[in-house]
Order: sequence, then C-alpha cells, then structure tokens
Amino acid sequence: MAPRAYWKGYLKLSLVSCPIALYPATSEREKISFHQLNKETGNRIRYRKVDAETGDEVESADIIKGFEVNKGEYIELDPDELEAVAIESKRTIEIDEFVPKSDIDEIYMRDPYFIVPDGEVGQQAFAVIREAIRKEGMVALGKVVFTSREHIIALEARDKGLMGITLRYPYEVRDQNEYFDGIENEKVPKDMLDLAIHIVETKKGKFEPEKFEDQYEDALKDLIRKKQKGEKIERPTERAPSNVVNLMDALRQSVKADRSGAPQKAVRPQAKKGKKRIEGQREMLLPITGKKGKEASKPAARSTTRRKAG
Repeated sequence: MAPRAYWKGYLKLSLVSCPIALYPATSEREKISFHQLNKETGNRIRYRKVDAETGDEVESADIIKGFEVNKGEYIELDPDELEAVAIESKRTIEIDEFVPKSDIDEIYMRDPYFIVPDGEVGQQAFAVIREAIRKEGMVALGKVVFTSREHIIALEARDKGLMGITLRYPYEVRDQNEYFDGIENEKVPKDMLDLAIHIVETKKGKFEPEKFEDQYEDALKDLIRKKQKGEKIERPTERAPSNVVNLMDALRQSVKADRSGAPQKAVRPQAKKGKKRIEGQREMLLPITGKKGKEASKPAARSTTRRKAG
C-alpha cells in the first residue's frame, strides 16, 4: 500500500510552479508501544474529555480552543477563525531565498520530509527547480502551513526528489548562555589533551547508520517474549561503580586499553581539590557541544474574551 501524503500543494520558484506531495521522512511505527491497563481488571484505561467545573463529559463538536490571558480568563478561537490565519501560504511553498546549508545551525532543524511531484503534470517544472537547487549547492528557504502552524522549511535536492526540513523560530530556541555561563574556563594541560586526541584518533570511523542497534528496543521485545512464555523475569545485576581515579591515569588506561584491544573499564576522573562541587554533578572528560538561540515572546491572539465564572 502506497504511503499517504502528509501534505499536498504547490512548490513555487518565481513564476515556475508545480504540484507536490510531502511525506514524513521518518517513522516510529516499528517501535514497541504500550497501552495503560487497570492492574486489578486488566482492562484498558479510557480517557474522557470532561468539563473541569461540572465534571460532565463534553462532545468533540463542542470543544473549541482557548488561550489563557489571565487566571480563568480565556480568548476563545473557533476553527473558522484559525483557518483564516496564514491563508497566503496555506497550499503553496514559495521559495523566498537561497542560503548555504552550513549557515543553518543544527539546533534550528526540526523534522525531515520527502517531497515528490504530485502526478505527471508539472514533473518537468519540479526537475528544473530541483536541479537549480542542486547545481547551486544551496538550500532553498520557504514557508509551509500544516498542523495549524506556519513553518519555515529548508529544501535541498536529494536523489530524484527533494528533502524538506522544517526549522524552528528563534523564540523556540533557548539561550545557551543560561546553561554555559556557569562552566569554568579550565586550562587543559597539553599532555592530557594529546592523550585525549589520541583516543579520538583511534575511534575515528565512517557514519554508518545501518550499524546502529536499539538495545533497549531489543530488550523490550525479549522481555515480552519471556512474559508470553511464562518465564520468570529477573532484574539484571547492577555493575559496581568503578574506582575514582586521577584524570591522567584515566586517559593513560584508556590509551592502553585501545592498544591492547581489551574491553575498557569505565573510569571517572578525580575531582579537583579546593573547588566547590554542585551536588549531583559529574566530571566529564570532554565537553558537550553547545547550541545557540534566543527566546522571544509569542504574539497575542485576538478574539472574544470570556472570564470563567466564580
């Protein structure tokens, strides 16, 4: 059965346009999912939408969206009013500009989609736009509306089609300084850095996603199989924490293990004396790559305002 298009519309570059279909490029359908059950009866839990004040169940047709402006005071928005938003880009992805892909910080990237021509009409126009993007080695930026929101979408040539990645707005990205300002400017000794770089060099490889294994998913499947067979489920024995060692010793042991090919035993560097530690914080050999962005306030909605009685 052919996949169902998530969105259909038109791709437009200046006066050139063509009908397109957009499909999610990823899926989590194969992952194990669980239902919530009543432990006493084994029956599934059913959720109902009820009025918070009366406790009465409310039909879907009687439910509208509301934005809380003050405690108990809401701006009500009905479906027709929401449909009136962003009509211009409702069914068209119009390419506004082209930028180098390297200019787009990864933190702004959200969800990937495959984009294909929709039907035979317009296939040549689709190919012209695709090849123009490919030849320039750039990423095309446009806007698209779905899930009741307008999204910025970045388009790039991929094989015979296009790949689109929705991008976050600046107000959706947190300011990295709120998290990184408290990190001390550590002076890294050259001998320690050389050892760390050596470890990195020995672990270099190619990106091969087909080798990725979801060990937790496999363990869940194994657990379910055992339950079906009525086998006893036993918790695995937890590994004893490794001895805390000096950071230099940890680096040297890592290099030694790499050379011998023996499995490495995790070691934790010893905390420096005289520095205050935050409770629950662990030392790490290498820093985690940071991300950047800013938050901004959301624009206020307009509609009828209702204050909750009481």
